[in-house]
Amino acid sequence: MKQLETGKIKNVALAGHSGCGKTALAEALLFQAGVTDRLGKAAEGNTVCDYDPEEIKRKFSINLSLANLEVGENKINLIDTPGLFDFAAAMNEGLYAGDTVIICVSAKSGVHVGTKKAYEAAKKRGKHVMFVMTKIDDPNQDFYASMNMLKENFGTAVCPVVVPEIVDGKVKSLVHLGRLKSYTYSGKGAPAVGDITTDTVLSDKQGVSAGSLIDELCEAVAESDDALLEKFFEGEPFTQEEISHGIHAGMRTGKAMPVFAVSCATLAGIDLLLEFTKYLPAPDAMGDIKATGKDGKETAVTMDASAPVSAFVFKTIADPFVGKMSFIKVMSGTLSADKELVNATTGASERIGKLYTMVGKKQTEVSKAIAGDIVVATKIAANTGDTICAQERVIAFPEIGYPNPCYQMAVKAKAQGDEAKISTGIQRLLEEDKSLSYGLDSMTKEQILGGLGDQHLDIAMAKLKSKFGVDVLLEVPRIAYRETIRKKVSQRGKHKKQSGGHGQFGDVVIEFEPCDSDSLVFEERVFGGAVPKNFFPAVEKGLQDCVKKGVLAGCPVVGLKATLVDGSYHPVDSSEMAFKTAASLAYKEGLKLAGPVMLEPIGSLEVSIPDAKTGDVMGDLNKRRGRVLGMEPAGQGMTVISAEVPMREMHDFAMYLRQVARGMGEFTFKFLRYEQLPANLLDEVVASVKNSSDDED
Repeated sequence: MKQLETGKIKNVALAGHSGCGKTALAEALLFQAGVTDRLGKAAEGNTVCDYDPEEIKRKFSINLSLANLEVGENKINLIDTPGLFDFAAAMNEGLYAGDTVIICVSAKSGVHVGTKKAYEAAKKRGKHVMFVMTKIDDPNQDFYASMNMLKENFGTAVCPVVVPEIVDGKVKSLVHLGRLKSYTYSGKGAPAVGDITTDTVLSDKQGVSAGSLIDELCEAVAESDDALLEKFFEGEPFTQEEISHGIHAGMRTGKAMPVFAVSCATLAGIDLLLEFTKYLPAPDAMGDIKATGKDGKETAVTMDASAPVSAFVFKTIADPFVGKMSFIKVMSGTLSADKELVNATTGASERIGKLYTMVGKKQTEVSKAIAGDIVVATKIAANTGDTICAQERVIAFPEIGYPNPCYQMAVKAKAQGDEAKISTGIQRLLEEDKSLSYGLDSMTKEQILGGLGDQHLDIAMAKLKSKFGVDVLLEVPRIAYRETIRKKVSQRGKHKKQSGGHGQFGDVVIEFEPCDSDSLVFEERVFGGAVPKNFFPAVEKGLQDCVKKGVLAGCPVVGLKATLVDGSYHPVDSSEMAFKTAASLAYKEGLKLAGPVMLEPIGSLEVSIPDAKTGDVMGDLNKRRGRVLGMEPAGQGMTVISAEVPMREMHDFAMYLRQVARGMGEFTFKFLRYEQLPANLLDEVVASVKNSSDDED
């Protein structure tokens, strides 16, 4: 492609439920376009887009990947995204960069939660949508049942364009409704083309005719043009040219969502889909892009190749050999290699080194990329979500938006001395995956890694080992229990020791009582100089050291007030150390008599679930000792439940919610306060806390 124009670029994101054939579709399109010379299969680990060792090993997509192909004068940038919910961050990044979203749907199983999520995410971002029904070669496919599911879920804008002609349960040919042509694929080479009529039966099982589907098609495309809409209401039939025009116009305006049937295994229909890609909206047809100027005010950016350059980093990969690889969509102007730009996010200067286009892991160096195109830059400082732009126009584009980490595990090094390597490696992974979180729990002093599920964290740890040579263990995080007292007591603590020379003598009487404070409250009420003032700080210091460990399970003590009321001293043998020890003795004996209790952390939960699952979730929260505070409708068939739940009961809630709500549930959970642990759980908790302390020692 000698000269490329923005209007000739098509950015296409592939999304949908896991296992619906996204990577297989990318493979078929690349093979049909002549980019590759063999048709890879995910099961065999030899596809273009699933090239990461973990993807090959596990046989499903984990990362976002790029590939490009040419159709006539058009360049198609394919963005293959994962379908598993654990890797939703990569789907969000792909949808940000794409202009059209092809949602893959299996003709065998139809619409799933992943289909709905991809659709909602695409519409939220203002992207154009079309559906590709895959696996029509499967013996158990039911294309027309799946088509009805699409229309039920996404409305009348769903319009069939290429559909199968099914005889005795098998696909005989593919029919292009806009042309009234049938295409029979029998091995290699071009398909045999034939004519059909509106009376042609497309499914003897469902009794579907071409005419009935053309009526549905006409209803959808009529919305694309006022003249067509008027003609539709007058009951006049559309010509084939008008139907074809309406499909393309409706696609570009977002008022029609075409459906194409394909087989990625036999390549049936891939040629028709490839031909249709030239009609997809170009980046400059998507309208102005919102951005924030240097002054903080909103501005509009036109995707114009002659404007000052601006680009958005929508994905970062930490490659141990190549270094940091930044996936960039050029929003305006022309991005050139060796160009000096500014990072609008950090304010730092950014020099662009080499630029590449990608087909999976294969890199092809290019000298520049115009507005609308997608390229990869290596070894630049910018991170995912950063905007890089010309000095004369500093702007920042909106954030991508990521799901919050909801599944947490404690990270432990398998080998001593690897702690620094773990931190460095995970920081590199955080650059690559914005849905991961990592930090120190200030209460338990554990390093906590957060993600979207157990597979997410498992694969993150596998990458940590393969890319950075660090082997770690993931363990259930400890709960930050606390201890307190419920009664007021007065306790004497006397420390007396004589071992030749100066002895040690300290004697205190301390009142311990409950109070409302997270830290120790110390007061003194000594009369007559029973304890000299210069020893007061030593008594307080002794108590401050003691409250780090309670008398039940060795947990920090909160809600404690200690008042020094009496004592005695020796003019020679008394010392600060002696009074610290005396205070410690009073503390240990006094707290045992003061009704010590364990406190557990309580969290505030807000969970959004489908209306039909509210009973299941509320029942589960009751089992987790939760208190439901209220429910309110959230629209679109969803309900929000507010509750307070002990944190010890919530570790596996993310996995439970995914299972019961089939991926449609979301929740936030934050620490709220401490409450007394029920007596029936005391022995179990004390034993677990002591065991974890012993393991750490």
